[in-house]
Amino acid sequence: MLTEQDSAVPDWWRALGLPGLVDLHVHFLPERMERRVWHHFAHGGPLMGRGWRIEYAWPVAERVARLRELGLLAFPALAYAHRPDMAADLNDWTLGFARRTPGCVPSATFYPEPGAEEYVRRALEDGARIFKVHLQVGGFDPNAPGLEAIWGLLAEAGVPVVVHASAVPVPGGHLGPGPIGGVLRRHPRLRVVIAHLGMPDYDAFFELAGRYERVALDTTMALTDFSELGMPFPRRLLPVLRDLGIAGKIVLGSDFPTIPHPYAHQLHALDRLDLGDDWLRAVCWSNGLAMI
Repeated sequence: MLTEQDSAVPDWWRALGLPGLVDLHVHFLPERMERRVWHHFAHGGPLMGRGWRIEYAWPVAERVARLRELGLLAFPALAYAHRPDMAADLNDWTLGFARRTPGCVPSATFYPEPGAEEYVRRALEDGARIFKVHLQVGGFDPNAPGLEAIWGLLAEAGVPVVVHASAVPVPGGHLGPGPIGGVLRRHPRLRVVIAHLGMPDYDAFFELAGRYERVALDTTMALTDFSELGMPFPRRLLPVLRDLGIAGKIVLGSDFPTIPHPYAHQLHALDRLDLGDDWLRAVCWSNGLAMI
């Protein structure tokens, strides 16, 4: 079983016969925005609850180097807008970061505002292969009329959209399976990746993944010691988790760098489930690779 030391990670994935790892939930942000986000994580607040100490509050170059040491061959720089007039600039930054960072998957975001469809279309033309929206931080309804054309555009393009739709760290107005489920009823081909395995609403989000062909979930912070304290994963769902993983619907996510534990612990949390090497290979490599 994998230890919780980052240095052990490459030997672990090599023993599985993998060439490395694919993590679809990694964050890099413009420096000023990143400092503000880290302050919220460190000190807590209305969107964070009690907050936590960030394990990898390091300079950018050191964080990129650590991902390479861990063996991540593909990861995005997920950014998300929490107010109008920032998404387009964030997209320019994340796409530029991907161009100058080997292994970084070009990513983009959007917000319900005038001109959003145009900058989403432009991001796709500029190579965006994954999108991120955070319904809790953004505080918006995914069913807002201004987003309808965007959901249709992304469904047609087939690019994954990592959606923070669950009530973590704290509940909000447009969270839970209902709002994003409404989007999926109108756009059943949309490739949504529900962040954090949907915790704490595991059952309802697993049901969405079972109902819609292109809906998946990422493992971000789920099953770790930190999350198990307050939002334990129901053991009765382990067979469903296994089946969804083998079916290509569970992907590795970590929330690096804003995590309260070593990166290896996220992998250790998956390893100790004893769902089999085929499941680990699918979740940590092939499922994510197939989406991007």
